[in-house]
Amino acid sequence: MRALVLSEYKKLVHSLPPDMPFAHAALIEAVSVAVHAVSLTPIALDDTVIVVGAGMIGLLVLQAALLAGAGRVFVIDLDDSRLELARNLGATGTFNSSSCDAVSEIRNLTSGRGADAALECVGISASVNLAIEAVRKGGMVTLVGNVAPKVEIGLQSTVTRQIRLQGSCASSGEYPACISLIARGAIRVEPLLSAIAPLDDGAEWFRRLYARESGLLKVVLQP
Repeated sequence: MRALVLSEYKKLVHSLPPDMPFAHAALIEAVSVAVHAVSLTPIALDDTVIVVGAGMIGLLVLQAALLAGAGRVFVIDLDDSRLELARNLGATGTFNSSSCDAVSEIRNLTSGRGADAALECVGISASVNLAIEAVRKGGMVTLVGNVAPKVEIGLQSTVTRQIRLQGSCASSGEYPACISLIARGAIRVEPLLSAIAPLDDGAEWFRRLYARESGLLKVVLQP
C-alpha cells in the first residue's frame, strides 16, 4: 500500500532545473493553464490568432500560441501598459477596445475574413462576444477566462457562422513541458513578475492587487 501511495505522489511531483529561480517556478501552474488552452485550440501554421485579455494568463497564451505556429497573434485589452508588454512578448499588434473597434480592425487585417481562432482570457459577456465576432466562419473560440459565472452570447452569430466554442480548465499533464519551456526561455515569465516581496508585506501587496493597481500582474512572496 505504501509503495502504491508513493507511486501516485510521484505523478504530482516534478524536479526543477537547478538554475531555475523559485520565482519563475511559481509561474509553472499559470504557464500550464495557457499551454493547455492552446493545446485544445486548432492552430495551423501561419494562422491568425487573437487573444482577448492581456492579464497574466493572456500574456502566457500569447507566447504559447506563437510556439504552436501561429503566424500572427493580436492581443486585445483595455490597459495600454499591458498591451505594450504584449508587444514586447511578440504580439503582432494590439488593440485597446475602449478606444477602437477591435473587431473591425481584425477584419480589416484579414481581408474581411476574421481570425482563425481566438482565446478569450477574461470571462465576461463583452469579451466573449468580441472573440466570437472577431473569428472567421467556422473558427474556434477557446474560453479560458471565467470571471463571471454566466455570460450571454450572440447566439445568432455563433450558430449561423458555425463558430465552435471550447472550454479550457486548468491543465492536464503539461507540467514537464512547461518546466522545460520556462527553463529554455521559450516562454518568458520574468517580464510578468511585478515584484518579489517579503511574506510580511503580503497584506499590502494583496490590497494593491485587489485595487487593480496599474502595471501589477504577478507578485511572488518569499518567506
